[in-house]
Amino acid sequence: MQKVLLVGAGKGGIAVLKILTESSVLEVAAVCDLYEDRPGIDYAKENGIPYGQDWRDFLGEGIDIIIEVTGDQKVFEELRDSRGKNTVVIPGSVAFLVAKLLKEKEHLIDEIKNESFKRDLILNSTDDGMVGIDTSETIILFNRSAEKMIGISSEEALGKNIFEVIPKSGLPRVLESKRNEINKELILENGLKIITNRIPMITGEQEVIGAFSVFKDITEVVNLAEEITDLKEIQTMLQAIIQSSDDAISVVDEEGKGILINPAYTRITGLTEEEIIGKPATADISEGESIHLKVLQTRRAIRGSKMRVGPNKKEVIVNVAPIIVDGKLKGSVGVIHDVSEIQSLTSELDRARRIIRTLEAKYTFDDIIGVSEEMTLAVEQAKLGAKTPATVLLRGESGTGKELFAHAIHNASDRKYNKFIRVNCAAISEHLLESELFGYEEGAFSGAKRGGKKGLFEEANNGSIFLDEIGELKANTQAKLLRVLQENEIVRVGGVKSISINVRVIAATNVNLEKAIASGAFREDLYYRLNRMPIQIPPLRTRKTDIPLLCEVLIEKINQDYGRNVEGIKPSAMERLMEYHWPGNVRELENILGRAIIFMKYNEAVIEPKHLPFLEKMPASNETARHSGEAGDQDLAALVEEYEKNIIRQVLEHNKGNKTAAAKALNVSVRNLYYKLGKYKIETDGMQKFAD
Repeated sequence: MQKVLLVGAGKGGIAVLKILTESSVLEVAAVCDLYEDRPGIDYAKENGIPYGQDWRDFLGEGIDIIIEVTGDQKVFEELRDSRGKNTVVIPGSVAFLVAKLLKEKEHLIDEIKNESFKRDLILNSTDDGMVGIDTSETIILFNRSAEKMIGISSEEALGKNIFEVIPKSGLPRVLESKRNEINKELILENGLKIITNRIPMITGEQEVIGAFSVFKDITEVVNLAEEITDLKEIQTMLQAIIQSSDDAISVVDEEGKGILINPAYTRITGLTEEEIIGKPATADISEGESIHLKVLQTRRAIRGSKMRVGPNKKEVIVNVAPIIVDGKLKGSVGVIHDVSEIQSLTSELDRARRIIRTLEAKYTFDDIIGVSEEMTLAVEQAKLGAKTPATVLLRGESGTGKELFAHAIHNASDRKYNKFIRVNCAAISEHLLESELFGYEEGAFSGAKRGGKKGLFEEANNGSIFLDEIGELKANTQAKLLRVLQENEIVRVGGVKSISINVRVIAATNVNLEKAIASGAFREDLYYRLNRMPIQIPPLRTRKTDIPLLCEVLIEKINQDYGRNVEGIKPSAMERLMEYHWPGNVRELENILGRAIIFMKYNEAVIEPKHLPFLEKMPASNETARHSGEAGDQDLAALVEEYEKNIIRQVLEHNKGNKTAAAKALNVSVRNLYYKLGKYKIETDGMQKFAD
């Protein structure tokens, strides 16, 4: 139902308001007028229609049509400029004119039918000018509207020749030709332009006894035409909205019998007009109660009610509202939303989430970059491990590429066409990890899904599962994992039944498992199960000969990601990279290259040493030993702080005391840098003086 906002509540406003409230397809959302004593405001109060003084308060309530009845052009322009793109603004003059013309014409028809003797009174009550002549071209009819438009009284005109009163009249021509002349324009002596219809008066014996014309000011005709056009457009638009809606719409009368449905209703419910129109409101229900009947009983809208409709028992959500005109219940309208599509999309989303979580391994051994002896050995061991069903334990520092190796092992094995599931044991909380890995039964805990849920081991059946950060597992989960490795079966949380699985386990860790065993943090028996085929992935500092090749591949990747065209690295910059000790390994190398490319100007094509101010040379082995000896009883935190202090001081000196540039080079905020300067009592005055 279209919502209408009426602006103006005077005489014209209340006339339009009464017409609107009688409509079954339009709903008056609000009535606005600056003065509360207007008759339209009183009418709105009596009929429970929202009202107010400022129309702007109601524009945000889904208004489809605005009728302006104030007669103020400025108000009309403001409404037109403020409306939504789908809102139609209709001038009040148009709406009022239609109401007035229809009322007068109905009155005229009734008078003609019931009281023919009052012909003169009827003719004089119309706004149309009327002039009639007899066969001698003498005026025999001249109504009041003709008086107003022509400027001559009927007493002066009656009995005179038509050319004396209207020199350009076409009535004598119609008298002679006996043919109608419809919608002819004529300019009167006083300059008024009219549209006239000229008609000969012919008896049943085909005798011409005269002719008469009906005419009106062309402005009124234009306004009427515009109004009719607008009304037709509104009607067409309303029909198009109802017919094109994807939501099913059904309307019943006050007795609960169907009177209207749209195509979407048939599509969703499977019921045709023949099965609904004229039938009780319960005709479409397969499960549930009729919401239409409830609304007709309570006269209150009901929203969000679930039910099933049609022969296919389509699950829907129904919103139904009563249709009340002048306080009388005329029926109700319902909008039916198909929720089966929403459920389908939800299922598809769940499936997509599972697919994302269980993406196939996307790397192969060809993606592992390295020609050093250490890396070649690790790759050969991994290729050998891929051909066996044995559990593989990938060991190495953070950033060395353990996950890359896991992908490659899966893709080189006979399980490559099955699932490859990745699990970061450190990223999932302890109380969730067990249920994620092994699944759970219905009712295992509060919030458990009906029917239970498969664990990641079950989903990885016949495939591979990559357990990253295996050293972070808690004792209880370690025991269950040991059972999986020993028995090739799992037990869901809250269950007692064993489920056989066939899963290849690839584990990875960057912690010293032997020390964890000594401290009691890791089970020794699980360690031996995992460590059947250990592969040590070398850190970058032990295979620096791979850095040039790695840089070449990484720069190409970063160029694609950032839309840059960096060609390579200067030898002097490469020397800086080769001298660095790379605590973050390949991940740090990619980060540093990416940062350098980001801060490069677009006209720079080669990475230079100036683009790498954040690199520090690795201390010589004897210097490292000396520092280690000097550390004495210092703990790790103190050593890290000392190292951080030295790095900050060196970067500040390199940037001549400029804190903003130093913070940018260190990839920290200026605020954080100031905090650390205060913490380590680093003075920058001397550096700044040197810069000056």
